[in-house]
Amino acid sequence: MSAVAKHIQIEQDLRAKIQDGTYPPHTLIPREVDLMATYQVSRPTVRQAIQTLVEQGLLEKRKRRGTMVKQAKIAQAFTQVIEGYNAEMADKGLQPQTKVLLFQTEAATDEVATNLQLATGDSVYKLVRLRYANGQPVVLLTSYLPTKSLTKLAMVDFTQVSLYDTLAQHHLAVDRVRRRLDVLTADETTADLLNVTQGDPLFYFHTQGFTSQDVPVEYSIAKYRGDVNYFMMDLKR
Repeated sequence: MSAVAKHIQIEQDLRAKIQDGTYPPHTLIPREVDLMATYQVSRPTVRQAIQTLVEQGLLEKRKRRGTMVKQAKIAQAFTQVIEGYNAEMADKGLQPQTKVLLFQTEAATDEVATNLQLATGDSVYKLVRLRYANGQPVVLLTSYLPTKSLTKLAMVDFTQVSLYDTLAQHHLAVDRVRRRLDVLTADETTADLLNVTQGDPLFYFHTQGFTSQDVPVEYSIAKYRGDVNYFMMDLKR
């Protein structure tokens, strides 16, 4: 078999082992010398196969450590559709989980009041959730909601219940959203919660949710890990 065909065969075998969990994310694949012995090929053939997988984003070379399996990124579609997190993750075959870190009423800051069309100091709910996919923290989400429009919200278990479903039950269904994307770096607290290194890049979304009458009922700030998320945008002319 030619050297070119052999390196493709090795590439395909390594990819299959990454996908089936033989080589899990954040673990090292065997050393080049071990792969040479396993596949009975030369070092350049092994390196060519590895380099292809590096270029495809499946592997990452680490100095003085070896070659590591990268975490597969999650395609987030909420830039295109209005859908609850649990439903979106389930559609991708991922197991969602939500932890509520904080749920309380407080006075609206200037920023929150502006986005909810309230007066500064008006009462709002502040809901902070850490959301997971397959046991891994993916996004830190802080949502603000006007208390005057929502009663008995403190009784809702947001570890199990969708915020958008809850708003719909209160006749305040979110009909459209406006989102702004920034990129920032993780501070110490956010890095600890999302299991990343302080200073790592984060996708930073500001979202306003509006009813069909164009009334803002939600203002959220979402911090998505940059290493495990990417966002799909489908544009038409």
